[in-house]
Amino acid sequence: MSGGLAALLDDVAALARLAAASVDDVGTAAGRASAKAAGVIVDDAAVTPRYVRGLDPRRELSVIGRIAKGSLRNKLIFILPALLVLSQFLPWLLTPLLMVGGAYLCFEGAEKLWEKLRGESHDEVPRTQDGPESEDAVVSSAVRTDFILSAEIMVIALNEVSSEPLLSRAIILAVVGVAITALVYGVVALIVRMDDIGVALAERSSRLARRIGRGLVKAMPKVMTTLATVGVVAMLWVGGHILLVGSEELGWHALYEAVHRLEPANMVAGWFVNTAASALLGLIVGAAIVAGWHWIGSRRQPHVG
Repeated sequence: MSGGLAALLDDVAALARLAAASVDDVGTAAGRASAKAAGVIVDDAAVTPRYVRGLDPRRELSVIGRIAKGSLRNKLIFILPALLVLSQFLPWLLTPLLMVGGAYLCFEGAEKLWEKLRGESHDEVPRTQDGPESEDAVVSSAVRTDFILSAEIMVIALNEVSSEPLLSRAIILAVVGVAITALVYGVVALIVRMDDIGVALAERSSRLARRIGRGLVKAMPKVMTTLATVGVVAMLWVGGHILLVGSEELGWHALYEAVHRLEPANMVAGWFVNTAASALLGLIVGAAIVAGWHWIGSRRQPHVG
């Protein structure tokens, strides 16, 4: 009897170790998948604060919370099941789909860079006003934009774990979706309230608190500008890298091998060379798409004469 109990306890311990290893594997894979989506995450964090511009500060966190719920719904209810079906039955479509998303990232990055060089500012975000109807319109607009970014994030994540079993893929993608949503909108909430935190500190009696508060208020415009710039660079880098690796996986080896030959033996230096080459490729592809897009737009405009 004692021998049977000991064997049962050994089995339970083995199952516990197996479960712990599985959880650790899922966590590692989720972390790896999230890191690959870094460029889109930065862009998402840079875009979202514009949606609460002009809103009553008392309503900012509420609106950001509604947008976060919409983002989570996008990822878990719509995008996740579609990607699982795709990866299970049409896995060969994953690389071309990922490359389409990479090309879109290159286009977005190059378009923003072009507007910055020309001194243009195309703000498509509706300005908020008091009242539930305008808030509903802002939330709907933000959630629609988030759908594109969320799809890119989830496709990039799926590509990192495509060899995992179906259940593991589902769990990993769900973890990635929840974690990234919490990260992005937690950072966004902190960013949009940083001015208020600075003002509150500036009104304190402590000289140190006042200095920190005034510093926060002055720094926030620079932080937003820096975040937007980093977002553009990240989009070009991630988009270019997706295209570089995707071309290799599709059998077009010349480009990938050319970049690989440029990489020095030192791992850190090699990473910088690969990153620079990916960003340059992203800029070239993005600029070509932007030029074609604007050419098509100009052809559609009616001629006056």
